[in-house]
Amino acid sequence: MSVEWNWLEPRERKIIEGFQDTAPVRLSALAKALGVAVKAATLAPGISGEIRPEGDSYVIRVNRHDPPKRQRFTVAHELAHFLLHRDQIEQGLEDNVLYRSKLSDTREAQANRLAADILMPQQLIDQCREAAEDKGVGDQVLYMSEVLGVSEDAMKIRLGI
Repeated sequence: MSVEWNWLEPRERKIIEGFQDTAPVRLSALAKALGVAVKAATLAPGISGEIRPEGDSYVIRVNRHDPPKRQRFTVAHELAHFLLHRDQIEQGLEDNVLYRSKLSDTREAQANRLAADILMPQQLIDQCREAAEDKGVGDQVLYMSEVLGVSEDAMKIRLGI
């Protein structure tokens, strides 16, 4: 797990872990448990997602025109901003297709690492790898990315390859 994982309050880690028991991680239910709504929306060209305060809580909007795996990473990324940078969201954050916003590159990298922790926890990676080996799967990265609902690139980054 990333250093950002350790920055979370124990209560937040426990909530997240409660949704990491089966693959793929149930992101909408996780967001709801954290008090954040998730909605698909038509966003401006080049915008993958956003998080904004609405009333007493927050809403994540994800670009409905992006592929499903991209939408999943976007939701996890915006949840990471909520968990790590809530005090900096102000009136809202928009993340473009490169996951860049008005926050610093450091903050964006933090959100990416925590998003990877949320979507690809080590125990699910280990389970996928074992299942792939048992089944004699040739392309384990592809298999694991399909099971976890992430892109092959995200899986390679998570695996350090």
